Amino acid sequence: MVKDNIQVSSSPYGPDDELGALNLMTPDSQAAILSRADASHVYDLSIDYFVGMPSFQAAGDPSYQIYMSHTPDGTVVDNLNGIGSQINQRVCYSGDVVFMYTHTGTHIDSLNHFGVDGKIYNGFNAKEHLGSRHWTKGGAEQIPPIVARAVLLDIAKLKGVECLPPSYSITIEDCESELERTGLTLNVGDVAMVRTGRMRYWPDGSKTLGNPPGLSLEAARWVTSQGIMIIGADQECVEVGPSAYEDNWLPGHCHFLAEAGVPMMELVNLEDLSRDDVNEFCLIAAPIRLRGATGAPIRPLAMRLR
Repeated sequence: MVKDNIQVSSSPYGPDDELGALNLMTPDSQAAILSRADASHVYDLSIDYFVGMPSFQAAGDPSYQIYMSHTPDGTVVDNLNGIGSQINQRVCYSGDVVFMYTHTGTHIDSLNHFGVDGKIYNGFNAKEHLGSRHWTKGGAEQIPPIVARAVLLDIAKLKGVECLPPSYSITIEDCESELERTGLTLNVGDVAMVRTGRMRYWPDGSKTLGNPPGLSLEAARWVTSQGIMIIGADQECVEVGPSAYEDNWLPGHCHFLAEAGVPMMELVNLEDLSRDDVNEFCLIAAPIRLRGATGAPIRPLAMRLR
């Protein structure tokens, strides 16, 4: 049996730490990268949410749903606010409800999303730190607003293809060759974004989800060894699928989240950056602060560097 040899790590920042690699982001690092950001053009790296969008329904998770809870005409009929027909006819009141899996669309995985043998990053465990509704440690509310240097590893462009083939395993050599091609380095505290080309097919779920090309476990370990604080990709799990390890169906997740303490951004739209050859940029992003959640929607924004 090929084993992953992944172990849950203790944080070097102490037994109560829930940030992991995000501790590498400091006020000074944020100020430094913002001072270089060219705000004349802002790239939106997120996708929009809509009924019927690709999601993880095959894994038993609910599809994205939105429905109206208040409409102008319905408010007149219901009169739930008790102020009467005349005022309700004048004031057009609309409201809606959204229901979805927290890992739908462009999102970030919290450190409690994956673990090993009942434990998540820094040794927090399901018996002590998982209640009936959510984890009490490592949740999405712990993730601070992200302002950081980001580097695009455009592996599809490196290979000269529109999209990497299904289940293509990105190697360490691929990552090193891409950095050589762009003349960039991965520095401590950076965000690494991996482009496979899959987002060019969005929202066709038959082409954007399933058997993803992505980082091999060896490449994942190499990337985190460079000192990055976040990993991201334009597909659903950053890593290659299916797994090459018989004892772990998502070893990359277990490595990034439980072993390295590195949050993961998934389904990031990197197409415009690739088109314009923007390989180094200022990334600004913040997830919804869902207490205890294993992930949350996020809207990453990118700006060229001066």
